[in-house]
Amino acid sequence: MFLSSPTDLLVRAIALLIGMTIHEFAHVYVAYLMGDKTGADQGRLTLNPLVHINPIGFIMGVLIGFGFLGSAPINPGRMRNPRWGYLAAVAAGPFSNLLIAVVFSIPMRLFPQVILGSDFLLNLFFMIIFLNIILAIFNIIPLFPLDGWSIAYALLPPAQARWWGANQQMSYYVFMGLILLSFVAPSNLNILGIIISNPSRQLFGLLTGLRI
Repeated sequence: MFLSSPTDLLVRAIALLIGMTIHEFAHVYVAYLMGDKTGADQGRLTLNPLVHINPIGFIMGVLIGFGFLGSAPINPGRMRNPRWGYLAAVAAGPFSNLLIAVVFSIPMRLFPQVILGSDFLLNLFFMIIFLNIILAIFNIIPLFPLDGWSIAYALLPPAQARWWGANQQMSYYVFMGLILLSFVAPSNLNILGIIISNPSRQLFGLLTGLRI
């Protein structure tokens, strides 16, 4: 989705800055709690967005509504419990986006007249909540290189996990094909859009009480 006005671009930039930074920080922080100090050793245990955000992916997200996050360094081999520690660290990213959406929906519930009375605040809170919901849902799709692929890998029994890992590249091709399709296909054939859109709208309505 292309945005034209400077205000729209600013609001999207703020929302993505918050969502992307906390998403990557959450990966590193939970990995650290699980015993993996790789991210901390690289100076990634911080909320400084310059450390976490991929500039090209961020600009793409602001301008065209689709971008890519950074890559959090997670090493399960350094964790006390590699399997479950890895699962927790990977799941922390999308969970943090959902948490952001919940936190920013609280003022909309408690002080609706303040938020709804300002076009800028309404647009800002709307974008922060909705984009973080989208980031959470998008990232749990079980396709490589999304967090959902790694979550499934950690949850699968050993034999199935080996098969899952062996087909990582095929999963990546499917993912890239769906991304390309989302730009060229009509809405009824946009599989990613179908997967993400309805759950995102329903969750937004549940959190804020607003329909979109």
